[in-house]
Amino acid sequence: MLDALTIIVPGLAGAAAFVLPQRTIRRWLLAGVAVAHLLLTLATFTGRSRPMFDGALLLDAPGRLFLLITSVLFCAAAFYAVGYLDRETRGQRPDMVEGGLFSNSPEARFTGCLLLFLAAMSFVCMAANLGLLWVGVEATTLASAPLIYFHRHHRSLEATWKYLLLCSVGIALALFGTYMLALAGGGEVSLHMSALMAAGPSLDPTLLKAAFVFLLVGYGTKMGLAPMHTWLPDVYSESPSVVALMSTCLLNVSFLAILRVRQVLSAAGQAQFSNDLLVFLGLTSMAWAAVFLLRQTDYKRLLAYSSVEHMGILAFGAGIGGAGMHGSLMHVLAHGAAKGAMFLLAGNILAAYLTKSVSGVRGAVRALPVSGPLWVAGVLALTGMPPFGAFVSELAILRAALAGGRPYLAVIFLLLLAMAFIGITTAALRMAQGENTIPARPEPTSAVWPPLALLLAALALGLWQPAPLAEVLAASARLTGGF
Repeated sequence: MLDALTIIVPGLAGAAAFVLPQRTIRRWLLAGVAVAHLLLTLATFTGRSRPMFDGALLLDAPGRLFLLITSVLFCAAAFYAVGYLDRETRGQRPDMVEGGLFSNSPEARFTGCLLLFLAAMSFVCMAANLGLLWVGVEATTLASAPLIYFHRHHRSLEATWKYLLLCSVGIALALFGTYMLALAGGGEVSLHMSALMAAGPSLDPTLLKAAFVFLLVGYGTKMGLAPMHTWLPDVYSESPSVVALMSTCLLNVSFLAILRVRQVLSAAGQAQFSNDLLVFLGLTSMAWAAVFLLRQTDYKRLLAYSSVEHMGILAFGAGIGGAGMHGSLMHVLAHGAAKGAMFLLAGNILAAYLTKSVSGVRGAVRALPVSGPLWVAGVLALTGMPPFGAFVSELAILRAALAGGRPYLAVIFLLLLAMAFIGITTAALRMAQGENTIPARPEPTSAVWPPLALLLAALALGLWQPAPLAEVLAASARLTGGF
């Protein structure tokens, strides 16, 4: 029952948020649900999950892992959002880019959609039926679109429509792939993961491979893999930092959807086919992102292309298999914590400097006494510097490529990591250094402790993993075809 509450609690709270009249009550509801969801998620680590609805919902080890990072990021976003919404100007205000007037969407809609977004992502983590998995991923699209349009000006409208259009095409392809997966079983095998994996050797290999291609492209669009990533920079640039943080969770659960399908191919003896495609798309995403990171002038877009790079790392690690899968799953946690912190810090910098341009921000370490140093620490965490968790996960993927007798892939992987490192550090550290162009100012507590907590989590992952987490990581790697 605890598993189901991770869906029910935010779902009911989201519906209530639309009708609650008091802003204060809605904000307390948001923070309270975030804490409750995190506690419920942690409680799932202490017991064994039972199938629900005839096996359609089951919180197994991979689902538990992805639910954990989703819940942690939502908790940080919720407490940041409480202060953020309080500081937001009500009524019309001038746009910092073009000077025209715009106003925000109603706060009730923003809060309600955030909570429904959490419920949809929790549903994806628990979906043990690939048809229901598709429904959950589609629900994340519908719940998140109004969040992107929170700042109601033409750029956010354009970003929202691009997101809806491209992700709808992607999810339609995923639906077609799901149909083909059903056809691969001759129409006699249900879409339950257990049934598909038991029938794996009898599935039609041609239809199975075609289904994987459609599902990889469809869910890969939602995951932000290049070249299907084109919605990502606009959404990250034009939506509030809280929404950009939650989009990181969306990328993660889309990766989980791909891993579910990969489990079926592995059971059918077609793991090598899926591995080759994942390695190809992973390196393509890393290369594509590296090119744009080297000359990026907008720091929110910089973080967007960094996400494209890191999604490529996840796909590459999963395609390498073995210990690479373990490293990829650990990278989900490490990247989520580091990128979540960076999005919130980017919001603090934007609020202080009123520009998204890298050249318009100088001396952030002096002007923002907490966010500035945390920004530097976040850059180190995001680029995989020791002792942060991303260093450990990327090293595990590199070692797996070498151990698997594929040194040429390891060399390409290292070169692309180096290119991304140069692009991110050149821009981000330039913002932190130099003479500050604005006077130093105190920062609200609600704006600095959520990113601080996330960075501490990213650091802790590189130094120590509690036994329950290590066990779930190992079990997740085994189930998704790592060992």
